[in-house]
Amino acid sequence: MLVRLALVVLILAAAAPASAQQPPATGEAMSVHPEAKKAIDGLWSPYCPGMMLEVCTSSGGAMLRDSAQSWAVRGLSADSIIERMVAEYGEQYRAEPRRSGAGLLAWMVPPVALVGGLGIVGLLLARKRAAAGSPSAVAPAPVGSPGEEARLKAALKELDEEEEPVF
Repeated sequence: MLVRLALVVLILAAAAPASAQQPPATGEAMSVHPEAKKAIDGLWSPYCPGMMLEVCTSSGGAMLRDSAQSWAVRGLSADSIIERMVAEYGEQYRAEPRRSGAGLLAWMVPPVALVGGLGIVGLLLARKRAAAGSPSAVAPAPVGSPGEEARLKAALKELDEEEEPVF
């Protein structure tokens, strides 16, 4: 008798998480546990390459979402669910890098590169603006004497004649 009672309690305990995932009888959509939602949003799908777990259409992705829901109902936090999935499938399925170790580098490099790039562009624009404002860049230097000016005009005319096509 005691064995039967223990068996019934064991069966009911095992069925509790599954019954928690059943949609309500009133026809409403099943609500996702907030911790499961955070965990699902933080994972890439191992079954749909290049897609997040939340939008994966494969049956494997649906099973992982159901597992996350079940674990959240049992009391696991989103971080615990993510760590459990990453332990099983690999670090490459974590959507956001960790905020420590090498992951910290992944968080810091893009903003530093952006600020550095903007600084370089600003310096280059400032130098260009300063060079454009100098007197030598504004007007060409005058030709020294009328004789030099005549020689320059003759040289330019000769150059133009040489460049004309011969047919």
